[in-house]
Amino acid sequence: MKMVNVISFIFFCLSDANLMDVSLRFRREMDKGLGRDTNPTAALKMLPTFVRSTPDGTEKGHFLALDLGGTHFRVLLVKVSCNGQQNVEMESQIYAIPEEIMRGTGSELFDHIADCLANFLDKLGIKEKKLPLGFCFSFPCQQTKLDEVNILVSWTKGFTASGVVGNDVVAMLRRAIQKRGDFDIDIVAVINDTVGTMMTCGYEDHHCEIGLIVGTGTNACYMEEVRNMELVDEDEGRMCVNMEWGAFGDDGALDDLRTVFDREIDAGSLNPGGQLFEKMISGFYMGELVRLILVNMAKEQMIFQGQVTPGLLTRGSFNTGHVSAIEDDRDNAGLLAAETLLRGLGLSPSTEDCVATQRVCQVVSTRSAHLCAASLVSVLRQIRDNKAAEKLRTTIGVDGSVYKNHPQFARKLHKMVRRLAPDCDVRFLSSGDGSGKGAAMVTAVAYRLAMQHAERQRILEPLRLGREQLLEVKRRLEEAMEQGLAKETHQQASLKMLPTYVRATPDGTEHGDFLALDLGGTNFRVLLVRVRSGKKRSVEMHNKIYSIPQETMQGTGEELFDHIVQCIADFLEYMGMKGAVLPLGFTFSFPCQQRQLDQGILLRWTKGFKATGCEGEDVVTLLKDAIRRKEFDLDVVALVNDTVGTMMTCGYEDPLCEVGLIVGTGTNACYMEEVRNVELVEEDEGRMCVNMEWGAFGDGGELDELCAEFDRVVDESSNNPGKQRYEKMISGMYLGEIVRNVLLEFTAKGLLFCGKPTERLKTRGIFETKFLSQIESDRLALRQVRSILQHLGLTSSTCDDSILVKEVCGVVSRRAAQLCGAGLAAVVDKVRRNRGLEHLRITVGVDGTLYKLHPHFSGILRETVLDLAPGCEVSFLQSEDGSGKGAALITAVACRMRDAAKH
Repeated sequence: MKMVNVISFIFFCLSDANLMDVSLRFRREMDKGLGRDTNPTAALKMLPTFVRSTPDGTEKGHFLALDLGGTHFRVLLVKVSCNGQQNVEMESQIYAIPEEIMRGTGSELFDHIADCLANFLDKLGIKEKKLPLGFCFSFPCQQTKLDEVNILVSWTKGFTASGVVGNDVVAMLRRAIQKRGDFDIDIVAVINDTVGTMMTCGYEDHHCEIGLIVGTGTNACYMEEVRNMELVDEDEGRMCVNMEWGAFGDDGALDDLRTVFDREIDAGSLNPGGQLFEKMISGFYMGELVRLILVNMAKEQMIFQGQVTPGLLTRGSFNTGHVSAIEDDRDNAGLLAAETLLRGLGLSPSTEDCVATQRVCQVVSTRSAHLCAASLVSVLRQIRDNKAAEKLRTTIGVDGSVYKNHPQFARKLHKMVRRLAPDCDVRFLSSGDGSGKGAAMVTAVAYRLAMQHAERQRILEPLRLGREQLLEVKRRLEEAMEQGLAKETHQQASLKMLPTYVRATPDGTEHGDFLALDLGGTNFRVLLVRVRSGKKRSVEMHNKIYSIPQETMQGTGEELFDHIVQCIADFLEYMGMKGAVLPLGFTFSFPCQQRQLDQGILLRWTKGFKATGCEGEDVVTLLKDAIRRKEFDLDVVALVNDTVGTMMTCGYEDPLCEVGLIVGTGTNACYMEEVRNVELVEEDEGRMCVNMEWGAFGDGGELDELCAEFDRVVDESSNNPGKQRYEKMISGMYLGEIVRNVLLEFTAKGLLFCGKPTERLKTRGIFETKFLSQIESDRLALRQVRSILQHLGLTSSTCDDSILVKEVCGVVSRRAAQLCGAGLAAVVDKVRRNRGLEHLRITVGVDGTLYKLHPHFSGILRETVLDLAPGCEVSFLQSEDGSGKGAALITAVACRMRDAAKH
């Protein structure tokens, strides 16, 4: 007995360190199989199955399943319901495939299958219904879609039907059904039995994301992140990978662990050198391994008194069923089974011989379970790393005769997995009818996904704009521009096209020191801007930020402007320029009506300001009065808004810049218009920058037919219903809110978050526009999208939920960029027509967080302008500090022009 233990342990017992090493090797092979360049030489082929989701419990309907994998096949009708609780009812029929059909032609084989399908449908009286069908085809295939292009790589299991290898088995089945012409089905999914096992168990336990078969053969599948699957030209979501793990070791990775008995098994097999891992694990080989070891031990005079009988020498005389029976530890049942078998092989075993035989069986099955565990641990670690989880909670769906019938295998497998992966909380769930029911469940999931996809697209359709719609937006915005420029129609026009009295962009000769005051919120800046001309022309800036106390914002206008002037005085002293008289540009980002460059009537306060005595007054006069009260002097040259400042900043860098655009919290544009077209100005020579205030486009109904229900909800709940309609479809202040309303609609329809919205998601303004930029970042893994959703209280959101949220964000931001592009196309085309040019080269200076931070907005904007204004070659230049630097440059240009006029 001591010798028996020594031999069995030398050849078959693997330590935990050995098994962890196997797990690491397996993980490396997984990576090779997933890589596009390394896949051809990888032992693990990691085949995409195009199964993109496991069941979520909402599947329902009647589905057909066709389970083909041997000399008999089954047709099933599977009824899935979810009325308060999940329920599956099945009816099935087994059909034989005669040997002459197995070895005949492919058309004969699929004609036979179609005939059996028709017979089954006839029996159930459902031939006239077109039901979705899942096809479990358990032969090696190369698949490019879930429901088609399923190319048979090679026949196995005794099939040799000609004309099938290298062809699409789905197309052949469809042709056979069409040839009959008396029924029709919708082939929705083609899978193998391992995937079927995962999907069957996934219906019972939604944590199930791994499928395992250990029976006559062995294989595994799991849900992988698509971004890791280089064989698939996608990068979002998850997809089930059929590992075909029986081939692990075919490249030599297991050579140091394979025993002489493993090599003998392989040499005598139908496929020497192939499926080496399977030959160390699966039921097809387990009994034969035991037999070879017993023969070797008998020849070495260790058992059976050295007797070797013809029965013991007969290949296949010892099978896996025998191994299972011999390892039965109930009341010596195993030893009795060993004695019975051995006597049947012509031996006269002693009790010690029976114990030794039982020990050999235990060592072989234990190695099988432990190797299987080591490989599963690689899969668990991959999933855990994909999710960046400290502890993985998952379920493994299992099928196969070894797992189900062997008395010790499952326990050994579970124990070793938990020992090697203590950071994984793993449940094993035995599959009931994995291949047939699984094919139906894959079909049910695919059907659910298709229906949900159609419903999502229906909801999103109003947010998708076609080229004709964008051209119409461009045309209407051109009309609104003309109305705003004309004195007669200006009053009722949605675009106010305000004259700014900025008459030129920088030409590079500007020089001098200028002050800039940038006021647009509770904090404001004072800047000293030094502009140098000549060969080394440059702009040097110094600034200081000051706060405006709440009581000053809501006190009197005199108190507000006194506070501002006090801060300017402090800044000049800080810069060592006390008493200096400098030209000043004033960026004042509140609605104003200008009648000249250094004058602007405040129409209304916004952003929490309520200082009295300011609305209806000239803010430049209010500033000058405060300067006089402080008893020092400044030359207030220009009052500007931030859009014009953006254009001027970029104009200093690029003389072709004659358009300013801001797309941030709000949106606006300005451009250089011919003065003759600006009827509010009593001049007709030269050009002037026009502040379009284009956020109000649509306030006259121009965008009504493009507004989706989500736009109307956002508008109605805003502080200014009916106003700034264009801005509400484009700018950062509103995009997050549009997305939130779409997500609520999806959730109400059961398309998202299992139909359960959180209170936080119901909170207005909770979905910030910065989330769109983060979620749509190409570098952002979906698990990080989930972390954003968890921040919103959606702690149980899934990977599929993350994909849908990303899709919604993409649709909303794309529309915003396209609408902005249509408006900009109208502007540059107007400049081109003003100048009578067939081709215009022009630069747009741009600022704003949405343009700068969103990963796709700027690209879509450019594409749209290029498409809608083909006569214009438009460049985009990003502004740096448009509001402060721009105010100083406008002042510098005004001083240059003023000096030129004097001479």
